[in-house]
Amino acid sequence: MSQQLHVTVDLDLCVSAGQCALAAPEVFDQDLDDGHSIVLVDPVPAEHAEEVRLASFRCPAQAIHVFESAA
Repeated sequence: MSQQLHVTVDLDLCVSAGQCALAAPEVFDQDLDDGHSIVLVDPVPAEHAEEVRLASFRCPAQAIHVFESAA
């Protein structure tokens, strides 16, 4: 069985720093009203997996959660 990478953002923790959108602009954007992170695509395409993990690492609020599941 193959694995799929998923990402979520805890909006209660998000501080709108934008590090996720800078690290993985194909996967994250920011809401124009409050600046909170928006996940654009889930599951994450394999070619963006490293960028998503980097975005999670860079998040100052640790609001990004990355996990794998069976496809």
